[in-house]
Amino acid sequence: MTLVLAWSNVRANRTSLAATFVAVLLAVTLVGGSGLVVAGAGTRDELNGVMGLLVLSAVVSGFVSVFVVAGMLSLHVLRQRRTWALLRSVGMTPRQVRRLITAEALVVGVLASAAGCALAVPYAALMSALMRMTGLAPGGIPVGITAVPFVLASVVGVAVTLPAARVAARKAVRVGPLEVLRESAAQRRLLPWPRAVIGVVALAGGGVLLWLIPGLQPKNAAPTALGATMALCVGASALGPVALRMLGLLLGAVAARLDPGAGMLAGSSVVTQPRRAMSAASPVMLTVALACTFLFAVATSDAAAGVTRTGEAAWAAPVLVGSAVVYTVISVLNATAMTMDERADEIRLLRTVGIGPSQLVRMVCWETLIVTTAGTLLGTGIAAASLTALGTALTGEPWFAYSLPQYAGLVAVCAASGLAGGLVSTRGARRGALLAGSPG
Repeated sequence: MTLVLAWSNVRANRTSLAATFVAVLLAVTLVGGSGLVVAGAGTRDELNGVMGLLVLSAVVSGFVSVFVVAGMLSLHVLRQRRTWALLRSVGMTPRQVRRLITAEALVVGVLASAAGCALAVPYAALMSALMRMTGLAPGGIPVGITAVPFVLASVVGVAVTLPAARVAARKAVRVGPLEVLRESAAQRRLLPWPRAVIGVVALAGGGVLLWLIPGLQPKNAAPTALGATMALCVGASALGPVALRMLGLLLGAVAARLDPGAGMLAGSSVVTQPRRAMSAASPVMLTVALACTFLFAVATSDAAAGVTRTGEAAWAAPVLVGSAVVYTVISVLNATAMTMDERADEIRLLRTVGIGPSQLVRMVCWETLIVTTAGTLLGTGIAAASLTALGTALTGEPWFAYSLPQYAGLVAVCAASGLAGGLVSTRGARRGALLAGSPG
């Protein structure tokens, strides 16, 4: 019975489940492929010089995968709070709801893991070819079938998915049966205390690492800076709703001044639902923070050592971190699509009170830009803190090398992905029937 209900829920929430499935699929591909590349490089003595970069790249891939999968699954479960409340109202017990959510996550995790493991080998072969082209591995990296990378990938696909589902399920069963009748969009609790504790501990850990970096040896400073960025990303994501509410007020005021009607609605939505907005801002923050830290850490290390990379060699760092960036950019599109799809009823309601299609388009665009800008500001602050500490360790000065075109490109791609996800997911609500499920 539980599996039947889980399958019915999967069919009824195709957009959300598709986004979650893609997140798990790409995570397994990324982790498995990166593991195969590292395992292959370990068999070649001439690649010992780049093993450090390969391992750092694999660590980034693993962190990004766990971060995105956990966040996406939590968003998928929590956006169905009214569904869980309805099931509770017809007699389903909290235990049954937890079993239903776990079964649903298991279906997605197993299917996506199987597909991701199959794609890991061609992904590893592609990475090997790119490293040969950029000169990182002139002789190429042998890609063989070994068990460990696939085990690690399956851990990400299933062992991360299930605990994330259980955590989200505990939140879901707290929804009372009468929640289905609640129409208020305002969130009653901005920051639950477990989330606040996790955020404070992660920020404190990141702060300690930042304090330690200037006193470390150069070879240890870069990995520690990357670890500080990861810890700060976790902390900022946990405490992000507080920051999103403040940034929403500031950026919303700017949007309202530039476009009084649509801008005001967009800003109000972010301020009213900061946790929902943070779900879309987190992938942007992660993309900017990790990509900038990795790319500009390599540039800072090269500048401190007097090394100048030209031609194909200049693409070495972007190639290593490129897959993780592509994955997080896709997660930006998925998260924005899921959060905007949740607002379909709100958009239909706005249409009934006279808001026109062009105003709705501008509202969706402004809201996406506000969220993207907030995520960019958080990610930039995290990367700047880590890179400044790294520059101090390498040169004795609070300085770091950076590329404005690379930074602008990251932000532009995140904004474009968010806009695409938001506009596509709300197209039906903006143009279709005023009543969900009725013919247009």
